[in-house]
Amino acid sequence: MKILNLYAGIGGNRKLWTPKGDEHDITAVELDPKIAKIYQDFFPKDKVIVADAHQYLLDHFKEYDFIWSSPPCQSHSSFRQNICVRFRGTKPEYPDMKLYQEILLLKYNQTALWIVENVKPYYQPFIMPNLILGRHYFWSNFQVEINRIEFHRDKIRIAQIPQLQKIHGINLSKYKLENKRQVLRNCVLPKIGLHILNFAIEKEKTLFNIK
Repeated sequence: MKILNLYAGIGGNRKLWTPKGDEHDITAVELDPKIAKIYQDFFPKDKVIVADAHQYLLDHFKEYDFIWSSPPCQSHSSFRQNICVRFRGTKPEYPDMKLYQEILLLKYNQTALWIVENVKPYYQPFIMPNLILGRHYFWSNFQVEINRIEFHRDKIRIAQIPQLQKIHGINLSKYKLENKRQVLRNCVLPKIGLHILNFAIEKEKTLFNIK
C-alpha cells in the first residue's frame, strides 16, 4: 500500500510494518529535523519530509491508500489534569484542536483507509473513538479488533529511558536529544502499529477483492 505516516517521530508505530524494508511505499512527515533524521536512519527506504504534518495532510490526503496520524497529545493528556490538581501551578493551555480537525477532514472527505491516534484525554472526547487500547484512543474508518496485545500501560507511564528503549525495541544511545524520554514516550508500541496495519491490509483486500 501507499502509506502516509504523519507526525512520524522516530517511527514507533511504523517499526514492524516492513520486516524486509520494501513491502509498502511509505512517506513520513515530521516537523523536527533532528527527529526526522533519526527516523530516516531507522527506515532508509521511506520518503521522509520535514514539514507541518497538519498542512501536509490537507494538501495530500487523496494521494494515499492508508493514512496514520498521531497529532501532538500533550495538550489533551489526562496527565495534564493530574499535574494541575497535584501542584496547582501548571499553566493552563487550550487543547490543540487540530486533532478533531483531522478526524473530521478524513471522516467526511477520505475514501481510503485512515486512523488517527492520540492519548486518553482529561475531558470527554468531542468525537468518541472507535478503539481504546491502553492509554491510546483511535479514530478510524475501518474496524480493528482487540486481540491479545501487550501494551505495557503502567510500565510506560513510569518507565525511564532504558526501559522505554527495551519496550519499544528502539536504541537511541548514539543520538543527542533534549528530551529523549519524551520522544520515546511519544512512540506508539510497534506491536500495536503492526496490529492495526494488518487490519487495514485485510480491509484493503476486501474492498478490491484481492486474495
